[in-house]
Amino acid sequence: MCGRTACTLAPDEVSRACSYRSRGGQRREPRWREGDADKYRPSYNKSPQSMSPVLLSHRHFDKTAPVDECVLASMRWGLVPAWFKENDPSKMQYSTNNCRSENILEKKTYKDPLIKGQRCVILADGFYEWRRQEKDKQPFFIYFPQTKGTSEEKTEDDPMTSTRNKENSETACPPELASPDSTQGGEPGEWTGWKLLTMAGLFDCWTPPGGGEPLYTYSVITVNASKNLESIHDRMPAVLDGEEEVRRWLDFGDVKSLDALKLLQSKNSLTFHPVSSLVNNSRNNSPECLQPVDLNSKKEPKPTASSKMMMSWLKSSAPSKRKDPDTGESPEEKEIKAEAQSKSAGGLQQWLQGANKKPRTK
Repeated sequence: MCGRTACTLAPDEVSRACSYRSRGGQRREPRWREGDADKYRPSYNKSPQSMSPVLLSHRHFDKTAPVDECVLASMRWGLVPAWFKENDPSKMQYSTNNCRSENILEKKTYKDPLIKGQRCVILADGFYEWRRQEKDKQPFFIYFPQTKGTSEEKTEDDPMTSTRNKENSETACPPELASPDSTQGGEPGEWTGWKLLTMAGLFDCWTPPGGGEPLYTYSVITVNASKNLESIHDRMPAVLDGEEEVRRWLDFGDVKSLDALKLLQSKNSLTFHPVSSLVNNSRNNSPECLQPVDLNSKKEPKPTASSKMMMSWLKSSAPSKRKDPDTGESPEEKEIKAEAQSKSAGGLQQWLQGANKKPRTK
């Protein structure tokens, strides 16, 4: 299943991170649907009912749009079917946060959107999953391995970041897992930051029976867990690995529903690390939610290659003047507060609390 995610990029960064090539070979950055960039709030701990960035075909909103044109939209997590008759969507009697791939054609809630071609891609830095243990549950953060080009931006003025990137460049993921943006090299507009996780989903548009603004919502499609994740949980999101799979999933004109469903496979393309139980409470929204922890020691763990890349990206990507979406505080203001609250924190935790790692806003 998938019940919690993180998406820390600012709206403009999300657009850059999911750029794609048109049929003519030109790289494009999808624009946000009018007004939707303001509805999205970056978060280290995003739960159902929150607004998330979703990529979909522009033709869902404009029938005259080019067949290969994509657009970004903010949608609420938890699909509300168009036929729902209540005035309050919170009155739904069952959860639609996740949709099992094997049941899509059996349930009207999901079959209707699928037949209508309402396929989308949910974007996130990664997702959290909990492994059951004897007395409690251990959370893990799961994400795409980061490529060689990741986190190499904004390093000229930061010798520490430059050193980290030099180390990370020797531990890049295999070429077959690399993001197209990270392997082309030299093209204007190329994204070399965090490679977003691309999860297959279905969306629907619900309008209150008494009238009002339409509500766009989505469900994350899940499949059986891959071999490397099944020790954590028996389900995982249906991951679309690579630009071509994303294109085919979104192309509801040329790629029919039954053919699109064939893309929903378990894939051993993700990496993970254990994190603190701090993430268990969805109200906790800080970099500590992503911090790797050592399950066998209370000491600060030595970061793995993938987690080092994640930390390097969080360190190097966020302009220092951005404010936290939840508190409205600037990084400098939150830094002062964090220092007072965490004098006993280890070196890595203090680094994560630095001014350059607050959730990004516009």
